Amino acid sequence: MIKDFTLDKYEMFLKSAIKSGYQLVSYQDFLKNDFDKVLILRHDVDKKPQNSLRTAQLQNRLGVKGTYYFRAVPESFDIDVIQQIAALGHEIGYHYEDLTIRKGDYEKAIIHFEKWLNKLRAFYPVKTVCMHGSPLSKHDNRKLWDKYSYKDYDLIAEPYFDIDFNKVFYITDTGRKWDGNKVSVRDKVDSKFDLSFHTTDELIVAFENGKLPNKIMQNIHPQRWSNNGLEWWQELVMQNIKNSIKKAIFVK
Repeated sequence: MIKDFTLDKYEMFLKSAIKSGYQLVSYQDFLKNDFDKVLILRHDVDKKPQNSLRTAQLQNRLGVKGTYYFRAVPESFDIDVIQQIAALGHEIGYHYEDLTIRKGDYEKAIIHFEKWLNKLRAFYPVKTVCMHGSPLSKHDNRKLWDKYSYKDYDLIAEPYFDIDFNKVFYITDTGRKWDGNKVSVRDKVDSKFDLSFHTTDELIVAFENGKLPNKIMQNIHPQRWSNNGLEWWQELVMQNIKNSIKKAIFVK
């Protein structure tokens, strides 16, 4: 058996979607095309950008493209990795957390947003952005758009605002499992779909049996996916600790 949350398991997941007739695309490609069966490949690069490079290389070998959202912090914003992922044909976007970084000051936050958006645009013509949940912060970074509009910055979409999740089934590895709603602070959507999966194997079987909707967005955090045994165990232990803390303190 191949362990879950390894690159090998993720490759099996991608291949099962391809075999089931899904187009595997970036968020921007999804917005530009009307696909009958589509799996949007979204990646939140919270940390360990080299792990994201590995998933990007895997997808490139399979002939598919995804979207990689980078944070404005050293543990995510790796220029060399950003350039390499962009060179593979993947979409690059900004994983913004400006209200958190600027401690709720809206004016400072929008200045910070524009600064880091422009930094990314030095390497890629960014058209979509996506909020970082910042689970330890009291600030919901999406609230920045209560006062401002991201479309004023030549951006076309933000998935939490511009996808109808009653039509697009959302799956995320938050909490290092696919049914992590109970330990998720903000990575949640309102949806009519009454489907739940715990392991990647369960999703693979659902693909193979035709039990999934025709339109899906996956959100993975590539730091959680590794073939390195030590790194895999470290991530498992640390995520379990984080889940316990979030469940006890933050998640209601």
